[in-house]
Amino acid sequence: MSAGSSRILVPVGESSTFRNTVAYALREARSGATEGDEQATVHFVYPARWRTVDGDSLDDTEAAADLLERVAVWAEEDLDYDEEDEPPVEIETAIVGADRYLFSPGDFAAILVEYAHRTGLDRVVVDPEFQPGGSAPMLRPFEVELSRSDLSVEEAPVERQTTRTRLVSRATVSKGLATFGATYAFYLVIGGHLTTFNLVTGGLTALLATIAFSNVMFVTSPSPRRTTLRILRLGLFVPYLVWEITKANIAIAYIILHPDLPIDPEMRRFRAAVWGGLPVTTLANSITLTPGTLTVDVGRDGLDIHTLTGDARDDLAAGSLERAVRFVYYGRSGARIPTPTERESISLLGPDGEPIAESTEGAE
Repeated sequence: MSAGSSRILVPVGESSTFRNTVAYALREARSGATEGDEQATVHFVYPARWRTVDGDSLDDTEAAADLLERVAVWAEEDLDYDEEDEPPVEIETAIVGADRYLFSPGDFAAILVEYAHRTGLDRVVVDPEFQPGGSAPMLRPFEVELSRSDLSVEEAPVERQTTRTRLVSRATVSKGLATFGATYAFYLVIGGHLTTFNLVTGGLTALLATIAFSNVMFVTSPSPRRTTLRILRLGLFVPYLVWEITKANIAIAYIILHPDLPIDPEMRRFRAAVWGGLPVTTLANSITLTPGTLTVDVGRDGLDIHTLTGDARDDLAAGSLERAVRFVYYGRSGARIPTPTERESISLLGPDGEPIAESTEGAE
């Protein structure tokens, strides 16, 4: 592997320096092909921050496809070759990771390293303003994770634009108001009484929380309409969850009181059709709250769940709890998806924590 290799992967994301990063990667590929005998190729790869089964993923997919189309146009402009000639650099575009959980810098790096190995690429050029986690500052740990592979990793030497930005933007205000309101309401509920002391100290606490955590709590600006609908749907979800917990408690009580203690524990990996920190957390905790199932771990490949009985696995495979969580966050359209069994999204885990068989039925 050479630092001057002409087989380059470029992670794609909106930024003020990405246009120059595209030009730099093409120049490097063209230069490397001139010096060596290998075919120059540059793959522009967009790591998805959504799941393909999400109800809200269509807009994200279209935005990514639009950006990749712009990249292809930029590449043709920079290469500037006659149409009857072979292009000096082969251009490929792709969206990866839409079927995976991509949370940490390591998750984003892993999906790109897998793609590079699959397509025979050995060099990565990273835009200096690329942010794999949206607005979260993940570039440096992302590059560190990439460098742990056998790929040559470099940051494109392009100048960052220094522009004056407003200290208070529309997005900042909406995030701040949402954080202040949620924190203030929670403080008053915990306080129990609307006394002057609670109102004053609650306001101060909410203000401090807003200053410190508003950009952490919300990656994107909260939508009042979407948030209101989710709260209303959550009001329907809570009684349903309580009913599921009650039924599971009765089933577990029966097992405990049964002389033969009829349990059949197994570990399953559940690739749920939800994405995002809050929906995944809601599903994982709902599964844990339901006796008979326990969410042990959450990774980019899904949720590792300990199941106590075959009936618990049947319920998990039926996907009723998953559909309920999807209804809360994505609405009725998000609830109309194939069951986990139909998607073949539940795997039996071995003692080493690796899948050993794909389940085709609810319980095996």
